[in-house]
Amino acid sequence: MDYDLHGIVGVRVAAREPADVAAVRAQLGDLRAPLRRDPDIVVSFIKPRGAAPELRYIDMDDAAFDDDSFFLLRGRAAGQRKCRIDFGEVGGPCRIVCESGIGSVPLLIATINMVALSKGVLPVHASAFTYDGCGVMVTGWAKGGKTETLLAFMAQGATYVGDEWIYVTGDGTRLHGIPEPIKIWDWHLPELPQYRARLAPAQRAWLGTTTASQRAAERLGRLDGRGSGLLERVSTKLQRQRYVHVTPEKLFGAAACAREGRLDKLVFVVSREAPDVAVQPVAGADVARRMAFSLQYERQRLLGSYLQFRFAFPERRSEIVDAAAERERELLLEHFSDLEACVVMHRFPPSIPSLFDALRPLAA
Repeated sequence: MDYDLHGIVGVRVAAREPADVAAVRAQLGDLRAPLRRDPDIVVSFIKPRGAAPELRYIDMDDAAFDDDSFFLLRGRAAGQRKCRIDFGEVGGPCRIVCESGIGSVPLLIATINMVALSKGVLPVHASAFTYDGCGVMVTGWAKGGKTETLLAFMAQGATYVGDEWIYVTGDGTRLHGIPEPIKIWDWHLPELPQYRARLAPAQRAWLGTTTASQRAAERLGRLDGRGSGLLERVSTKLQRQRYVHVTPEKLFGAAACAREGRLDKLVFVVSREAPDVAVQPVAGADVARRMAFSLQYERQRLLGSYLQFRFAFPERRSEIVDAAAERERELLLEHFSDLEACVVMHRFPPSIPSLFDALRPLAA
């Protein structure tokens, strides 16, 4: 199976078991297309090989290595599965070999991001859509409201480009997305009833279940007076325990999913304590400088495994992983500095319709 990320990164997958095929599809979405070039990443699934007495372990059972190879470990005891990655290859042509049944391929998206970066394409933790002909990218720290802003505009007729990871082309004008499943929380649906019918019956039942702890949280959240802000935060945390993953095509309809668009406007989302939604102009360069650290944060799992690999094989390194932070900062400043940008401050979780009302003048 070949996957082509808009001509930027090509992934070839060799798998026989349906569960392995489904696991990759859940990570990459519907990007299957024949590659007319050599793949950048080859993912292979092999039969589990059981115990390996020659392995030396790192962090107990998190990673291991032998004389030649480095392995990430998933699961425990008899169900443990190994994934072999040579991190010295990351950023160039590389191979990932997983034992069948491992579930999602470890660090697949992070590896794709390093390949894209090596080609001058900037991966950004963001959502993106086109509304009334205007291409908008929404970025910020994790849990800042990116998906909620996307949902707000999709409910008003926008065209989906992507959620979670957006790829900015080398000239800074185009956006591409991976159609990963979108995480829909139970608190999304009351404000977006049009999407409820598009969920599977089991998904609707799961999101509609109210536990005793949630009911207690709702009562706490309605209390007034001193300390109610803390109680509301406790309430919110308990209420946000139920979610489902839905493909963008199922949620929005295939006709509303373009997966690519222009980069015209930049939205920087930040949560705060005040209840209203505030929108203010901001310099694109300021967003770029802040997002440089957000991207480093999102790369922590890759960096942790890379350092384990360097512990095992000090002489083997990846130039692109070592240089990623500086390269990202350069591209962020290059692409964002001249963009029309704004910062959106809101209480999380936000009122989704209020995000649309506040931002609609920008996307004009």
